[in-house]
Amino acid sequence: MVVRKEFDIGLEQLQQMLVEMGNHVERALAESMEALATLDVERARAIVKEDPKLNQIEEKIADLGAKLIATQQPVAKDLRRILIAFKISSDLERMGDLSVDIAKVVLRLEGQTLVKPLLDLPRMSDMVRVMIQESIRSYIDENVDLAYKMAKDDDQVDALYSQILRELFSLMAENPKTVGQAMYLCFVGRYIERIADHATNIGENVVYLVIGKRPDLNQ
Repeated sequence: MVVRKEFDIGLEQLQQMLVEMGNHVERALAESMEALATLDVERARAIVKEDPKLNQIEEKIADLGAKLIATQQPVAKDLRRILIAFKISSDLERMGDLSVDIAKVVLRLEGQTLVKPLLDLPRMSDMVRVMIQESIRSYIDENVDLAYKMAKDDDQVDALYSQILRELFSLMAENPKTVGQAMYLCFVGRYIERIADHATNIGENVVYLVIGKRPDLNQ
């Protein structure tokens, strides 16, 4: 019983660190989009500076997970919980990198004025922030229904991304002077879309954790 209690405490610590990573990513995405809306380069620099903290949490998860495997020798679902925590932390770290990439776009646009008000990109970002929250919650609660929801949400994000690209390409065709900035805004859309893909990866891993086999979330 003592061994099991130690393992459960370790798992809870892993979960807490994943929640911390998720909160960090969600905050970085929100702040990078706010920096983009106002082209606030100082805010963008602060986001870039904060990025190493996410890497540090990922390393702590790797260390704790390795310690649990070595000392507790978990099997079956308990082992999957740890291995999937590794995968989730990797997805979250990549989401953080993509949020930083948005901040770096702000730095590249320093001194410019936005060619058009940002409407759909922030809406897309808001959808993805919800996906980040729900993907972590699906792991903590082992909620398969919430995990499957990731794929449906991802489809909506993809549809909005396609719409944004069409509008930006039309803008570039109408006014060639906007090409440079419009392309950067296309990159931002791509970064947000990739974050949604990583949230969907988390959903797939949660389903694997619960049912023991790889799902097809698009079914």
